[in-house]
Amino acid sequence: MAVSGAEKDGINTEDENLNNSLYNPGLISPDIEEDITRLLTVPFSGRIRGGMRPGKKIIVMGIVDAEPESFDISLTCGRGTAEEPPADVALELSALFAHRQFLRKACVSGTWGAVEDCIPYFPFIQDQPFRIEIHCEHQRFRIFVDGHQLFDFYHKVPSLPAIDTIRISGSLQITKLG
Repeated sequence: MAVSGAEKDGINTEDENLNNSLYNPGLISPDIEEDITRLLTVPFSGRIRGGMRPGKKIIVMGIVDAEPESFDISLTCGRGTAEEPPADVALELSALFAHRQFLRKACVSGTWGAVEDCIPYFPFIQDQPFRIEIHCEHQRFRIFVDGHQLFDFYHKVPSLPAIDTIRISGSLQITKLG
């Protein structure tokens, strides 16, 4: 069976007849798989090829909406659905603009853990670009925003390779995933 150019580049397409010229490798990493017809639209859900592992990092670049309320970036074990979200959320980052908080939490076996909220400053500005890096290490995720390390989040989900999906929603536009 022939492999399409998009499949070779790591994009998981349902329709082999899609126009592969729509795929721009500068927008999305081969480690994130997604149907190119929905590329970088919010809400976004894409597969992390091979799951997470120490040394792997996820980069989300975007622009905050002009009148933002909040946005969420989640690393989950499976996609889930709107009615039934995944049982395990390894990391959920939530930017709340009204309270100027950048929260993080995890959900294991359907139970949400405590919310961590202490950060030195709120790094997001309405209508401005940002770059979030999530570095996976053996014991924790290290989160950087615009090159500044903001916090560490220790793993709650025991199997890093099971963390295979990134979900993004809220008051932002995604400009690049890596």
